[in-house]
Parts: sequence; C-alpha cells; structure tokens
Amino acid sequence: MPMKLKVLSVYNRGDATKEHVLLEAVEDCNANRYLLADSTFTGDGMISNRLRHTFWFPSKAVKKGELVSLWTGKGSNTEAANAAGTKIHRFYWNLGSAVWNDDGDCALLIEVSDWKASRTK
Repeated sequence: MPMKLKVLSVYNRGDATKEHVLLEAVEDCNANRYLLADSTFTGDGMISNRLRHTFWFPSKAVKKGELVSLWTGKGSNTEAANAAGTKIHRFYWNLGSAVWNDDGDCALLIEVSDWKASRTK
C-alpha cells in the first residue's frame, strides 16, 4: 500500500533558519505514523543506513491535499494557509545548524505501522 505522505522538496538547504522539507498528503492520515530522516547514498547509489537526524512527527490529523513542512530551525508547531488557501501543518526540529547541507543528502520518509519502546537498564 502506498504511503499517504510524500516528500515534495527540500528548500533553502544549508541555512538552518530557512531550511525546510515540504511534504504533501496524498490521502487523509495522521502525521505521527511518519518519521523523516537525513541520510546519504552509498557509493553504489543505494540509501545508506546511517540516519544522522531523525524527526518523528507528533500526532496531527492531515487531510488529503494538505501540506506538511518540517523546519530545521527553532519555532513552535503551527498551522496556516498558504496563498492558494491550502492548509500547511508546520513542525520544527528546533536545531541550531542545517541538516540538508551536503549534495549527497537524502530525505528519507519512513511510515511506521507499529512500535514498542523499552527502557534501557
């Protein structure tokens, strides 16, 4: 089954205050079923298993056609409409430095269907 969110683009790479990833909902979903990670490509063009930064979206209902943006810098999660009237759910990583700063970076979207957390001892 295809994912209900898709990555559209990464904007303003290298500038932590303006850098963000834009996603679109292709079906109604909850954002908390998705993680976005910064990875790279291996020498043979495959996605590396080195995940350098990972963001697990909080619980938020997103309707088909709405946009989700993840901003690298500091801010408070909000929602608003763009000039076309499309709702944008804006989330913040609250990091102090750029994530998408290398040519070989890969925005890896992961759909989570189930999980269990365990405390380490």
